[in-house]
Amino acid sequence: MKKIVLAVIFSLTMACVFGQTAKYSNEFLSLGLGARGLAMGNTMASIADDVTAAYWNPAGLSNMEKRYELGLMHAEYFAGIAKYDYGGIAVRIDSQSTVGFSYIRFGVDKIMNTTELIDNQGNIDYDRISYFSSADNAFLLSYAHNFKQVKGLSVGGNVKILHRRIGDFAGSWGFGLDLGVHYAIKGWNMGAVLRDATSTFNAWSYHLSDEVIDVFERTGNEIPTNSLELTLPKLLIGGAKYVELGKGFNATFALDFDFTFDGKRHSLIRSNVLCIDPHFGMEFAYKKIVAIRAGIGNFQQEADFDGKNKTTLQINLGVGVCIKKVVTIDYAFTDIGDLSIAQYSHIFSLKVGIDRFKKPKN
Repeated sequence: MKKIVLAVIFSLTMACVFGQTAKYSNEFLSLGLGARGLAMGNTMASIADDVTAAYWNPAGLSNMEKRYELGLMHAEYFAGIAKYDYGGIAVRIDSQSTVGFSYIRFGVDKIMNTTELIDNQGNIDYDRISYFSSADNAFLLSYAHNFKQVKGLSVGGNVKILHRRIGDFAGSWGFGLDLGVHYAIKGWNMGAVLRDATSTFNAWSYHLSDEVIDVFERTGNEIPTNSLELTLPKLLIGGAKYVELGKGFNATFALDFDFTFDGKRHSLIRSNVLCIDPHFGMEFAYKKIVAIRAGIGNFQQEADFDGKNKTTLQINLGVGVCIKKVVTIDYAFTDIGDLSIAQYSHIFSLKVGIDRFKKPKN
């Protein structure tokens, strides 16, 4: 009889469980992206003003300084087993409108599939081992518009297309919307984002062979069935203050609050209905050439060995360098997403911005 490795059973069982709950659906889209935002503790709802604003707050795309911007990031989890990648591009159409496209992927590749390891005669043949990937993909189509009638006010939105895949065993397609607003006046910035505004869904379908179903039945695992997974809305509100320090130096201080409505989470402020997660970030810069950043967030109430609760937090650090006002390299020292007991990681991201393409000379 053909057998399957524990990793495949575990992956499919988790997919089945997640297909029946909405609390932590599509959480890979909550990790954050761009080393600047990660270093500042994800306090970007009110200050994101580049290509990454499509993720943080699509209304912030209206504040892009360059006409064309390209952003890239790569990060790894669990000693490189899991990969987290981002690529985005944004284009200012005119003085009022900006569009963008972003791609986000979180996945584990080269997972061994041993369903064919043992043939019908009971012989083990390692050449029959194949590999598959388990990956979450998100495609964001963004648009932002600023109003001439109200100076400093802009709105934006994302159309999200989600595709999640566990090899040839299971997959899903989903759709969702994000809505954002941004307002700036006299050095103050305010922003709000309603993620998954209409509740984002993922429609799961499973393609299980008779051998896999047989293993599920023999091991007492629930056989997954086609299902619909919902992600409830999340509200992000932030405010920031920009301060000129003189002689080219400046500082930005930002405070954000994340509101979730999907039940009690392990956040600092929580109830059975509403949970609030605060985080704070700051940035000191010199003439938009170099910047030093820090952020505090991920406040948690954890039980100690004696049963008493204690408050923990996550500290993030980072720097950024802009080369000839075109290429920006950002670095963050952070435990990205705080998803494991692993120590802090080194995260780099790249941004390229230009105002126009040079025409070739005749």
